[in-house]
Amino acid sequence: MKKLIITLGALAFIFYIATLLVPPYIEAQRNPVKSPPPYNVSREAQEIYDRLDFISDLHCDALLWGRDLTKKSTVGSVDFPRMREANIALEMFTIVSKSPAGQNMQSNSEDAFDNITPLTIAKGETPNQWFSLINRTLGQAENLHDFIEKEDGKVIFVDDKETFLKLLEARKTDKTVTGAMLGIEGAHALEGSMENLEKVYEAGIRMIGPTHFFDNELGGSAHGENGAGLTDFGKSVIQRMNELNVFIDLAHCSPAIVDDVLKMTTKPVMVSHIGVRAVLNSQRNLTDDQIRRIAANGGIIGVAFFDMAVGEPEIEGIIATMKHIRDLVGVEYIALGSDYDGAVAVPFDITGLPIIVEGLLNEGFTEDEIRAIMGENVKKFFLKNLD
Repeated sequence: MKKLIITLGALAFIFYIATLLVPPYIEAQRNPVKSPPPYNVSREAQEIYDRLDFISDLHCDALLWGRDLTKKSTVGSVDFPRMREANIALEMFTIVSKSPAGQNMQSNSEDAFDNITPLTIAKGETPNQWFSLINRTLGQAENLHDFIEKEDGKVIFVDDKETFLKLLEARKTDKTVTGAMLGIEGAHALEGSMENLEKVYEAGIRMIGPTHFFDNELGGSAHGENGAGLTDFGKSVIQRMNELNVFIDLAHCSPAIVDDVLKMTTKPVMVSHIGVRAVLNSQRNLTDDQIRRIAANGGIIGVAFFDMAVGEPEIEGIIATMKHIRDLVGVEYIALGSDYDGAVAVPFDITGLPIIVEGLLNEGFTEDEIRAIMGENVKKFFLKNLD
């Protein structure tokens, strides 16, 4: 018995050490920043950035990796200290619950081995999360709430118009106050249950993408195998999301789902992180027709920062994407949608956002247009559409 106890204790110690070392190593490999801080831009660009009142990003997967977001890290792109350094008013933290082995932009099977399972175990999450997508989702949501509680009012969780107005009011006198929202990347997290939609709503989640990199119970992914539109279950989820005022994120949806959602939704949609086919012809990206229809719906489009969405070099691609949307439908539909910490290489971390300002300035964007893109459009969108 004594040997058994010693063995179990040794295994527990090894597992504990692994939870400290393995997740940061994996994240360092999966979330590279091509140019680490500090960043330098022209004086004019920095002065415009410093005058921005509301800076917002619509997509960040930092919750996936198990980092303490209250502490500044040299790994990844986003945490609360770096958000403050960048004067971020609001970040959308998106929850990834499943990712297929061999993930690619063209075709992925929903039956592929799930990369998030070993990561969940390695992070030392509770066993009820190891093989349950809904429990992983609720666990990441709870982690964000715990991080916010540690911040003693310096981070405001936004889940309705009242809390959004609270954030705006707090930042009038203290720019170190920042805001956080919650979204889900792929409604496979619901495990085919309408009851789970109610659970994630109660957890404060206010944006859900019907699909991620593979087809699921709601319908087809842009990177899946069947290209299907919304299933009957998918239609019932969209209808209930409208009733709850949970925003629909079209970022990874098949063209058929995009069509179905835009036909049936009673609310404006979001596209949290994406590119456009006019800049990079990828099935990942929006066609001009889709952009026009999203604008007609009153939606908002977050432009991603990585090469598979905007091409290389990324900064030029980001600006070209924003310019195309502006020229097609107007600047008021453009937002930042970085996909920070989303297992993609990005050109700079969140403290490098002045580089976007400089790129826009160099392409002839006015200060008012820059202000709109960097966050004012998001502020107006939530003021109009949050309940």
